[in-house]
Amino acid sequence: MEFEFNTVAIAFGMTLFAGLATGIGSAIAFFAKRTNTKFLALSLGFSAGVMIYVSLVEIFPKANSALVEQHGTVAGSWYTVLSFFGGILLIAIIDKMIPSFENPHEVKKIEDLDDKKPVDKKLMRMGMFSALAIAIHNFPEGLATFAAALADPTIAIPIAVAIAIHNVPEGIAVSVPIYYATGSRKKAFLYSFLSGLAEPVGALIGFVLIYSFLGLNNTVFGVLFGGVAGIMVFISLDELLPTAEEYGEHHIAIYGLIAGMAVMAVSLLLFL
Repeated sequence: MEFEFNTVAIAFGMTLFAGLATGIGSAIAFFAKRTNTKFLALSLGFSAGVMIYVSLVEIFPKANSALVEQHGTVAGSWYTVLSFFGGILLIAIIDKMIPSFENPHEVKKIEDLDDKKPVDKKLMRMGMFSALAIAIHNFPEGLATFAAALADPTIAIPIAVAIAIHNVPEGIAVSVPIYYATGSRKKAFLYSFLSGLAEPVGALIGFVLIYSFLGLNNTVFGVLFGGVAGIMVFISLDELLPTAEEYGEHHIAIYGLIAGMAVMAVSLLLFL
């Protein structure tokens, strides 16, 4: 299986854009006076809708098609389902390994920056570990974004935008504890920004695996895409929607979810 240079370049570009959105969140934390909770709730719900819809309607079927073609209907279908839940297991284990006080999905607001002053320079070690935890968490997200873009270049932009929106509050969450640790807004922004680079690194490793193995058969292709679908569904249900509801009202999050599904559905129909 060969990939055109333009397709690979778009996939890398979208992954880089999505990863560096943590820097946008960090910048918002430092320049905005208050958190627009309703907008964040709507945006996070929208991202969840995009990711759930494209995972189940576009990426999962592509995985199933590749595996069925390679292994037959029964075995291929089983491999697809196992890959899907394998992706969920992978991201769940990574999420579980990150302590709650360093988890990027613990809700924090811009106002938190003014509620406390930096307490101790010795907290630098904690801040660095927090940034590392974020980077580890972002790694499979980068792989998911890259693989989704390779699956079909037409879905690259909405997927990357959904991941980017997801990373904006994550950037805020990274900036706050690191600011507490260092007393420097500049360092908090820098580490938040750099933590997002784990996503293009994940894409690079994914590309090496894809380029090395997918030319042989469709098995790795199907397993990878099945896993990506599982990762994106888990992120949506475990992180995006709960965070959206904590930032805003329940109905705002659900309206965003439905809107994201509708936009993704229309965008896919336009390329039939």
